[in-house]
Amino acid sequence: LVAAVLSIAFGFVALGTPARATDTQPMNFILRYEAPAKNCGAKCRLLVVATGMITAETPRQFALFAKAHDLTGATVVLNSEGGSVDGAMALGRAIRQFGLDTTVGRVIDLKEQQQNTARAELSSDAECNSMCAFVLIAGLHRSVLPQARVMVHGIWLGDRRKDAQSASYSADDLALVQRDIGRLVQYTSEMDGSMEFLELALRIPPWGPMHRLTGPEVRSMRIDTDVNPSLAKAAEK
Repeated sequence: LVAAVLSIAFGFVALGTPARATDTQPMNFILRYEAPAKNCGAKCRLLVVATGMITAETPRQFALFAKAHDLTGATVVLNSEGGSVDGAMALGRAIRQFGLDTTVGRVIDLKEQQQNTARAELSSDAECNSMCAFVLIAGLHRSVLPQARVMVHGIWLGDRRKDAQSASYSADDLALVQRDIGRLVQYTSEMDGSMEFLELALRIPPWGPMHRLTGPEVRSMRIDTDVNPSLAKAAEK
């Protein structure tokens, strides 16, 4: 039983090494207006572009960014390999508090700017890995286009993740893991997330490749609410 708990549960303590990194710098935020109009038409969005590792400081940085800008109706565009568990949950709760939408992507700045406003084309060729996926589900409405990659795996005690299978673990370690899993369960429930999604992330060994969520998984696990608008309405209540 202990071995099973260790192999599945250790993880919401520190990140393991991701299979593919997108940006190892701390997450930063920039504001862009979606363009060109021929692509998004009347639905061009205000984009909060969030790129890089989620750290313990990320929620504070986001709060400062939100204070300096009007984010009404904005969509948070995530491109991240994951990071801090506490940081990700705090960031997710802030995104939900502001009533923002989420998606996975990156922006390509346009050469021609209008009225000194930074405009960019949104590309879905991006990744949202590990704890980033839990930030993604914080969006009031969330979308994952087929080209975008959402990948999950278990995470591990930071000081032993390089040799996880041969390391030793104490009762205090187990208690810490149980506490963090409980907090993540609570968070996932708050975000109207799927327990199936949480269970899937828990059972992917951190020493192996991450699992890329398939189209059916993204839809059935409520990662993408655009395919079922009633899910978004439920989140708004």
